[in-house]
Amino acid sequence: MSKKFRRQESQKHKRVKNKWRRPKGIQSKQRKEIKGKPPLPKVGRKQPEEKRGIHPSGYNEVLVHNTKDLEKLGENDAARIGGSVGNRKREAIQQKAIEMDIKILNHKEIGD
Repeated sequence: MSKKFRRQESQKHKRVKNKWRRPKGIQSKQRKEIKGKPPLPKVGRKQPEEKRGIHPSGYNEVLVHNTKDLEKLGENDAARIGGSVGNRKREAIQQKAIEMDIKILNHKEIGD
């Protein structure tokens, strides 16, 4: 899936990244919202308030750093294991999540 709002001419030049920057040029076709040019972000494009911040799978993301954090999760929550968590603790968190029937968004296979 491509990003909806992209920087002007980012598709033409490799050095121009896809990250959004507002077009400010006097003759900019994108700033003038000419048909056929990429869209500009606007207030009316927001999602409903109850859908904002929710993972595409429909769960609320909760950052987890240990097994005690898993016990605080509800049925509408999914765990995302913190990046600073090592393999040993990650494996323990994943095992406990399977027992508690909690979805982990960044599940990782840990091999020997």
